Amino acid sequence: MKASACTFLNRFSVSSIRQYAPLFLNYMDKCPVMKHHHSRLQSTVSNENAAPAQASEEEVAKCPFLTSNDVTLTKASESIQEDTIDRQQLLDLKPDEIKTTEDTKFFNYDGFFSKQLQKKKDEHTYRVFKKVMRDASSFPHAYEHSKGEKDITVWCSNDYLGMSWHPKVKAAVSSALSKHGAGSGGTRNISGNSPLHENLEAELAKLHQKEAGLVFTSCYVANDTTLFTLGKQLPGMHFFSDAGNHASMIQGIRTSMAKKHVFRHNDPEHLEEMLQKVDPLTPKVVAFETVHSMDGSICPTVEMCDVAHKYGALTFVDEVHAVGLYGDHGAGVGEQDNCLDKMDIISGTLGKAFGNMGGYIVGSAKMVDMIRSYGSGFIFTTSLPPTVLSGCLASVKVLASEEGQELRARQQSNVRYLREKLVSNGLPAQHSPSHIIPVMVGDAEICTKMSNDLISKYGVYVQSINYPTVAKGTERLRIAPTPHHTREMMDRFVGDLTQLWKDSGLEMYTQIYPENCESCRKPLSIEKMFHSQPICQRSNCTYASLQAALV
Repeated sequence: MKASACTFLNRFSVSSIRQYAPLFLNYMDKCPVMKHHHSRLQSTVSNENAAPAQASEEEVAKCPFLTSNDVTLTKASESIQEDTIDRQQLLDLKPDEIKTTEDTKFFNYDGFFSKQLQKKKDEHTYRVFKKVMRDASSFPHAYEHSKGEKDITVWCSNDYLGMSWHPKVKAAVSSALSKHGAGSGGTRNISGNSPLHENLEAELAKLHQKEAGLVFTSCYVANDTTLFTLGKQLPGMHFFSDAGNHASMIQGIRTSMAKKHVFRHNDPEHLEEMLQKVDPLTPKVVAFETVHSMDGSICPTVEMCDVAHKYGALTFVDEVHAVGLYGDHGAGVGEQDNCLDKMDIISGTLGKAFGNMGGYIVGSAKMVDMIRSYGSGFIFTTSLPPTVLSGCLASVKVLASEEGQELRARQQSNVRYLREKLVSNGLPAQHSPSHIIPVMVGDAEICTKMSNDLISKYGVYVQSINYPTVAKGTERLRIAPTPHHTREMMDRFVGDLTQLWKDSGLEMYTQIYPENCESCRKPLSIEKMFHSQPICQRSNCTYASLQAALV
């Protein structure tokens, strides 16, 4: 039996169990489930991908930590969203990690840290941050500082529309600094609240057509805090989580210790299969993203919301990579698909298309007030400073105006142009309905080298995306053109990348379009856009799927 056979331990994350390993070990003798198998806990399980064994009902009944009301046994047929670290590592501390020398019995911290870092380097997933200073007078130009100062152009920024350097945003930040100073003064409860906070929250609620909003220091904190609080406060909560959800959503759901079901990415049919198995009276939340940050896919938003509501679930919709970029006023995919009323809770960021920092949720007044009153990630965090709040408010207003519509139109035009240019040059640029263009490499070492060579040889900054951000074997270059990249810049960029691709000995591709949409599985039709690409016939699905084949 594996360590993960204990249902009690399965309620904790890997990091929590490692942190409190001595405490768990002290109580092990009191546990009838684990005591019998103590000698096997230190063993290494050969099959890393094996699903963890589940404790039986009889074993759970004997557990001093749980009652039958505390746990619902997971059936083997149900999907489980596991930690990125394999669960067989639980409590698996080797003797050489506990002792440094013969003279000491303390844990060898630096030795353990070195071992973990070397593992990342051996897997080519160790991250070395680029030293980049952006030029606010000439976006998207910047300077790279690893070896002196080098002029570069940035192609992977999440500042999707360049709002960080918009004149109105910079003026608002400058004015706020002069009038109100640099800091906020504390948490919202202790001298850290201001009319700026409340004005921004009101503006965001108005944007998404909701009753109220709540601003956080980041959208990671917004997602984590909101989902954790819902899981803790709603009795007997069940989460239904998209398999492609962001780490912040997974973290909030996991640490709440509420029951969790994972459905296939962007698959409303699989979601419905799972929802059907849960009592209609049980509180449920379906959590998913509209625009997936790494593959650029857009979920079938209307279908997902309709399925959730059919079975009495609330919808928690992450619009982080959509706010500011879609819809007439920049409210996201919900506005574009005319389904804002179907989204019960929307989370968004102020640090991407809005060009500042921070995150938020919007929804009903009572739901928002409950999160405000019970969410520790909100209550105990110093609030955003007046400079950030003022810059965010100015940016939201600009992108809700006609100027915002014009910026979005230019960006979408540039995305189409660049994607088709990459594909026509034989590069495996994935088609998607969003503004994100993944160029698939499929090897961590090569992907990292490509990114480094682009910046050193051509002054082009495109970050490589490796595990754990994406699955091993799906490493990619993630490109995000803005409205401020010119056609000349895009032509040069494609030429440089194509040359480097050939120099690296990578294979060239040609495009073969599938018959059915990979998002909703409906037939695709060919329509003229830049060249020709497939368009889904479903009214609110614009997913265009590219299959790459070797020339």
